[in-house]
Amino acid sequence: MKLKPTRSAMWGRKALAVCALIAGASLCFAHSPKISNDLAAKENLSAVKVIVQFNQALSPAMHQKVLSRGGAINRQLGLIRSGAYTMPGSELEDLASDPAVTYITPDRPVKGAANTAFGVPAALDYHNETINSSAGWSQGLNGAGIGVAIIDSGIANVADLTSGNVVYAQDFTGSGSAADGYGHGTHVSGIISGNGSMSTGPGDSYTFQGIAPGANLIDLRVLDVNGNGSDSAVIDAIQTAIQLQNTYNIRVINMSLGSGVYESYTQDPLCQAVEQAWQAGIAVVISAGNFGRDDTLGTNGYGTITSPGNDPYVITVGAMNTLGTPDRTDDIPASYSSKGPSLWDQVIKPDLVAPGNMIISLYTPSETLNQEYPTNEVPYSVYQNNGSSALSGEYFILSGTSMAAPMVSGATALLLQENPSLTPDQVKAILMASSFKNLVQSATVTDPTTGQTFQEEADIFTVGSGYLDIDAALNLATTPPPTGYSAMSPFAAVNANGEVTMINGTPVTGQPVLWSSSAMWGSSAMWGSSAIWSDAAMLGDNLNGEEVLWCSSTLEGESVLWGSSTDNAESVLWGSSVLWGSSVLWGSSTTSADVPLRYQRK
Repeated sequence: MKLKPTRSAMWGRKALAVCALIAGASLCFAHSPKISNDLAAKENLSAVKVIVQFNQALSPAMHQKVLSRGGAINRQLGLIRSGAYTMPGSELEDLASDPAVTYITPDRPVKGAANTAFGVPAALDYHNETINSSAGWSQGLNGAGIGVAIIDSGIANVADLTSGNVVYAQDFTGSGSAADGYGHGTHVSGIISGNGSMSTGPGDSYTFQGIAPGANLIDLRVLDVNGNGSDSAVIDAIQTAIQLQNTYNIRVINMSLGSGVYESYTQDPLCQAVEQAWQAGIAVVISAGNFGRDDTLGTNGYGTITSPGNDPYVITVGAMNTLGTPDRTDDIPASYSSKGPSLWDQVIKPDLVAPGNMIISLYTPSETLNQEYPTNEVPYSVYQNNGSSALSGEYFILSGTSMAAPMVSGATALLLQENPSLTPDQVKAILMASSFKNLVQSATVTDPTTGQTFQEEADIFTVGSGYLDIDAALNLATTPPPTGYSAMSPFAAVNANGEVTMINGTPVTGQPVLWSSSAMWGSSAMWGSSAIWSDAAMLGDNLNGEEVLWCSSTLEGESVLWGSSTDNAESVLWGSSVLWGSSVLWGSSTTSADVPLRYQRK
């Protein structure tokens, strides 16, 4: 079904934000273009943690280029011909001048977090019902034999995950233990592979079972007890997952975390690492981010997809709100779910959406998240007949795209059990083509805690191809798209008529892409003909008129992404009120800030 957004007073502002975001601008570097902008401000620091990418294999000779400039090795990231180092900021420009160095970034912080203050009573989320998990179970599918690497805060020893699910564990935080002290990774793992043992019995009215309870989990801990980690730790975990691929049949990586977008995905070391996993035959599932409510700069949350979810290869997942019913036709996009297109490259993201709001899964009482939010424990009354109001020691509520991503990872495990020959590109194509598209087009959401209201639209930059549907996906698994095709996410562009159009991704090894003129869910477009949403333009009444791309004016009009002048003036994407300036996209301070506001992750 073709989704067509309704007209509202908000579309004008949204249009201008998305229009300017896609149009882009040229960035003038005041430093070497090999140095990322968020690192350039640290050139006066005596010691900075960096990731240095080289144009050849990592070797002692490459390390020496950093060591000779007063640096020290922190991690070897041979997967992406890189190393993580600590070095004087004053040496960055000199290092960048070396022909063997291709790009230098900070070793950026990543933080796994979730929305935790709900202001409403705990209730069943019915996520398994809305995505048709039972379709797999009824066919005897449970993910058995499929390895899913969980790159997160670790996995705790809990009853619902003690039946041999966790087959390998390794710590990358330096703590010496892969056990979860934060709570995020355990919750994610339960969504994928919880066996429901603690909610299965004569007194229980509902069982909290994972989507693929038979899948094997590979615990790669990168976040500490406060949910903090680094890009280099995540990259190290990714290269470990690839090394262990054959040992544990690792076919899926779940990453419910991320980092800020400061450059093209072609330069971002985290994106380069997930691409290596993808090319190795591992489907990589990433949460989109939780910044859909951010209207600080008038973008209505558009352009807030986080890294590495901005990479066109991976499967990027946004969040839906089930509204506490098993009927998916009333579900709406979660207001906090990050929206595309991606910064720098304008990749159309997310790829699809899954339940992410007030999701019930596993935890232990000693974890940091429970210590901070003990009322997120689920009362026995929610899932037991005649259950008391006492808070459970087994199940916990979290919200975010962090919870939506493992829904897709669990579904992927079922698909791969059904058809082990599927490639990552085939999996992605199946999930997107089979996604449920008859979504609520427009809804007003009120936050019960703050009273804020948000207008949500089921547009392509919010829900991607649609809502995860395991039943429909399994129906395609036995007759998948042919191999040799790339399922890279398309790119968005503004054509000469002012329409938003889709640009096909770059083919792999010269083969065609799946999003062709005879596309999987449209003709020359996502869900329409000749344009993304409709027969002419997104909301435009005519090709040359004033309402295209949800716009009420053209790119040269009075309002652009963050300014009141044209895209050549001072107040634009990279003007005097700039991407990294005093009114910035990734924080409320300039590049001199060590941890911009938007590093608060999913």
